[in-house]
Amino acid sequence: MANKPQIRTSSSALIAMIADEDTITGFLLAGVGNVDLRRKTNYLIVDSKTTVKQIEEAFKEFTTREDIAIVLISQYVANMIRFLVDSYNKPIPAILEIPSKDHPYDPAHDSVLSRVKYLFSTESVASGRR
Repeated sequence: MANKPQIRTSSSALIAMIADEDTITGFLLAGVGNVDLRRKTNYLIVDSKTTVKQIEEAFKEFTTREDIAIVLISQYVANMIRFLVDSYNKPIPAILEIPSKDHPYDPAHDSVLSRVKYLFSTESVASGRR
């Protein structure tokens, strides 16, 4: 248990977001937004002008920041950087794919759901249950 990842307890942990403007606006209205002293935000608004490189950089930044506990990413944006999302294997921050207004949720593309299905199918085969 000594190697168990810990969330900082000296201050509250943040939720980071990578999504379209409407989704980000909803979360900002709910109070999830944050701007630190260096003017760094905990969100990236993805629109038609946003490049895949910018999305990759935001994902890498959010997953390495110690003050972030959860990264919410719209599923259609996650599909643009699927190789990064699928290769991410740390428990904190947790990566959660969410639907957006214009792009419905597709469970076939959700990396977390596919990992859970794989885990349970492996356990059920190993124990002889189905």
